[in-house]
Amino acid sequence: MYRHILLPTDGSELSKEAVRHGVQLARENGAKITFLNVVMPFHVVATTSDSLSDTRPEYEKHARQHAERLLGECQRAAKQAGVPSEGAYMVNEHPYEEIVKAAQDADLIVMASHGRKGVKGLLLGSETHKTITHGHTPVLVIR
Repeated sequence: MYRHILLPTDGSELSKEAVRHGVQLARENGAKITFLNVVMPFHVVATTSDSLSDTRPEYEKHARQHAERLLGECQRAAKQAGVPSEGAYMVNEHPYEEIVKAAQDADLIVMASHGRKGVKGLLLGSETHKTITHGHTPVLVIR
């Protein structure tokens, strides 16, 4: 039924659970997976210069290294299960935008959600909720 699954991941424990589900689903369906990690762009924080720890190049280097490590772990899990996969790393203030764009080539998105409700959910927003409301690809939510 599914040939290409998009699996956004941030490395959290809940996201790791989504990776496990997505890899199993891909294996059962003979699908390939694209793992996606989206990070926020560098922002200068108003602070004194002696407490500023990251410059733009340092931030971008660390973010890229983290993404490569995270995506590598995901791809190793897929390979162990015999599932073809690739990884993609994007930078965007609004991760859901990159997820929706990447999902244009996918049959299904598998992603985690913390399931925040009420004011907490409204204030924090939910990349999962935004992906569902702004995209056209079916989403399997892991909670």
